[in-house]
Amino acid sequence: METQDKSERVPHQIRLEAFHISEEYGFVLEAPLTNLPVYYQIWMETATNLAFYIETHRLRAKVKEMPLLSVHHLSGHRELRLAHLALSFITMGYVWQEGQEQPAKTLPKTLAVPFCEVSEILGLPPILVYADSVLANWKKKDPNGPMEMGNLDTVFTFPGGETCKGFLLVSLMVEKAASTGLQGIATVMNSMVTNDVNSMHKALLTIAKSLRKMREIFKLMHEYVNPLSFHGFLRIFFSGWKDNPMLPDGLLYEGVSEEPRKLSGGSAAQSSAIQCFDELLGIRHREEIAASFLKRMRDYMPPAHRLFIETVADKPSLREYVLASANAQLSLAFNACVTEMVELRNYHINTVVKYITIPANKAKSVGCPFRGTCSALDEMGTGGTTVLCFLKCVRDSAKNVFITNT
Repeated sequence: METQDKSERVPHQIRLEAFHISEEYGFVLEAPLTNLPVYYQIWMETATNLAFYIETHRLRAKVKEMPLLSVHHLSGHRELRLAHLALSFITMGYVWQEGQEQPAKTLPKTLAVPFCEVSEILGLPPILVYADSVLANWKKKDPNGPMEMGNLDTVFTFPGGETCKGFLLVSLMVEKAASTGLQGIATVMNSMVTNDVNSMHKALLTIAKSLRKMREIFKLMHEYVNPLSFHGFLRIFFSGWKDNPMLPDGLLYEGVSEEPRKLSGGSAAQSSAIQCFDELLGIRHREEIAASFLKRMRDYMPPAHRLFIETVADKPSLREYVLASANAQLSLAFNACVTEMVELRNYHINTVVKYITIPANKAKSVGCPFRGTCSALDEMGTGGTTVLCFLKCVRDSAKNVFITNT
């Protein structure tokens, strides 16, 4: 009995692995597959050459020629995740091949049926989500090399060249930087059960450091992502068909339903890590639209990750615990986490101005290379929100949880 893990003898202990969270990678999918069984090679070939097919206006014809494949030859979580990734990239390319002027309103059944079936198995919606494009869309150039920008590549990409890869891979590295913070969240919650103030203090400092590292890595966007390419070529391919003036009625999934479905596009709001930190710190978004949008974005996360956020949210309030402790060091460590969250939100706002607001204004005055993608998204995030107003709202909500008089 002495060899039993201590955490197993203490009630209500949180274990990250129970929620498919890696201590090293966080929510990032470890060692994602890069190929499917031969039966699905038409999906892989199309997704791998997606940018070429979009740029030559041949993707829609290619998809209509695809056979209707069964999903029953897919085996295991990683094959299902790669299938969802491939089908979601093909779907976004199919819908937006001709830009905002001619979005596809119907997804052919050869694509729609297997995509919806794979989505149902995974508990994800049939659209490109953050868990696809960022968390599962990576590989090492040198399998034995380190996980760093110079040794990383995407599995699939959109038009936009290196800007697309840079945008996705920097986002990936931001997520990986969250891994130590997620470990800290588990320790904090477990420490509240055991009243281990010392462990809680150390864990809060770890969380603050993790958030700071996320912001530092986020700055790499300026090195790897060109603002005009991002706004003019890439951004539309992350746009969904909910709250989107380009597809006001949604998208019809042929062979699946008779009514169009309305689904939000990929968004940083689908990052499970950010929502976990919000819940731990007790950040409540008072603006009803922001709060409901963030809650809805959980439906776009893998179910196990969504469950972790809900588990953190259901635990007793950390802020109330810290206040009740009257421990100055604990309060300072809590505030350090809040400070880093506010700074991360501030940096996100500044990045949106650089990559959306300024390029949009330039496009209006001088035109943009892929003009069809620009104007309808000038004020909106790809998830369907008014992006700057939303980000300022969630930033200000974070400021409200500071503990004063410490």
